[in-house]
Amino acid sequence: MPAESLQNWKRVPLPRRETMYGRTVMLEPLDAALHAADLWNAVEGHDKVWEWLFDGPYASEADLTRDVAEKQSSTDRIFFAIISAEAGAAAGYASFMRMEPAHGVVEVGNILLSPALQRTTAATEAMYLMARHVFELGYRRYEWKCNAENRPSRRAAERLGFTFEGIFRQHMVIKGRNRDTAWFSMLDHEWPARRRAFEAWLDPGNFDAEGRQRKHLRELSAVS
Repeated sequence: MPAESLQNWKRVPLPRRETMYGRTVMLEPLDAALHAADLWNAVEGHDKVWEWLFDGPYASEADLTRDVAEKQSSTDRIFFAIISAEAGAAAGYASFMRMEPAHGVVEVGNILLSPALQRTTAATEAMYLMARHVFELGYRRYEWKCNAENRPSRRAAERLGFTFEGIFRQHMVIKGRNRDTAWFSMLDHEWPARRRAFEAWLDPGNFDAEGRQRKHLRELSAVS
């Protein structure tokens, strides 16, 4: 097939460092003074949350605070604290990275979810808010990458509507180990259906009185 003509393509803006609000979660630009202590409280004693990340675990709150300050000042990544409405405190973070506005490509990564956030509506809504942000800015391609051995991350990517594209073998050396990287993407023309599925899943009517989902996100994605 001939390549799609993009003669009218114009570069898009960088993602904005601005607060994003949802029903169950708020994403706030990461700030060491505001969020480091809460993050430490959320992850202290839970070293397993760092297993697949490039950094951590940290021996002390001071060490984590220094790292959060570095992330806050980063120019090649934009980090957001994930604050669930229920807890009212930062319990994780995520970032936009590998940002290429000239090509309309951006990746979501460096996702830290403390036990308090794992498998929650707030965590899913955080990913929805980040995807919505970049597609509303006009990005063409939204990426998710993870260690190919990280089965939970791969399942999460597919549940959220990303498409598996393959594995880059011997892609990195992380924490003294080889990393083969699994690549996933979501494209702009796919986003309207993905958005409908997210919004149907997040609707309060999709949850019973105990907060259990009535329909799974995968189920809603299949019919969107």
